[in-house]
Amino acid sequence: MSGAVCVAWGSVAVAVTVLALKALAWLLTGSVALFADALESVVNVAAAGAALVAVRYAAMPADHNHPYGHHKAEYLSAVLEGALILAAAFIILHEAWAAFINPREVALTWAAVAVSLLASAINGGWCWWLFRRGRALKSPALLADARHLLADVVSSLGVLAGIMAAYATGQAWLDPALAAATAGNVLWSGMRLMRDSLAGLMDEAPPADIQARIRAAVATNAEGAIEAHDLRMRQAGRRSFVEFHLVVPEDMRVADAHDICDRIEAALRAELGEATITIHVEPEGKAKHSGVLVL
Repeated sequence: MSGAVCVAWGSVAVAVTVLALKALAWLLTGSVALFADALESVVNVAAAGAALVAVRYAAMPADHNHPYGHHKAEYLSAVLEGALILAAAFIILHEAWAAFINPREVALTWAAVAVSLLASAINGGWCWWLFRRGRALKSPALLADARHLLADVVSSLGVLAGIMAAYATGQAWLDPALAAATAGNVLWSGMRLMRDSLAGLMDEAPPADIQARIRAAVATNAEGAIEAHDLRMRQAGRRSFVEFHLVVPEDMRVADAHDICDRIEAALRAELGEATITIHVEPEGKAKHSGVLVL
């Protein structure tokens, strides 16, 4: 079982545990804000399940029908999670509006506060671990789950503070108002998550700092060549794709040109980890005197 799959299984277990705790806090208080918080955890469970399926599918090796691998499955999972988050936000807004029209007393107890804080602590600890492992594994699905959990932790703590304020002041409208604020936070999280995931599906170029590292790796390891141009790169989950044209002297032997390509590929894999690298070797007359110059 791969590292990403193990972490995804952990996310499912954590999501189910936190959902049970938040549902208990809602039942103890009758708070619509805590209901909204629990509803978001239902989305967490569904999203964790989708991430688990995605990372297992993405780990499958390339085959005849998918010669470039299955890495983009993780982006599909993240898009689905974003859609679920948006749906949850609108349901929360509906419940908040109903409670604002017909306010009801919140039966706050220390037991409910303790249960809610425990759920947030578990979510916060797992969120930190997901960010750490997601970055190490270059997993869009795990990082999407981490961003969602971070939004969940922030909204949960805000909801709890609002409920305590409503209970202390007797202002029942604070409860649905905090539920609506939770919905806004969830909505923003879902929109950002979908934007990042769609960028991966659309083969958006990596950030400028990564592009600079790739250009530097090519330039410093292509000794013997004349230039490299038409450099293109994209990211699909854990795998990077890099392609460019390498111009060499017209009298250079094929074996020597091949050695330069091997040296560049080794340097790029040291920088990027999993990578598919395509180098098109061209004779000196094809030089464009632009791009990644190596001389």
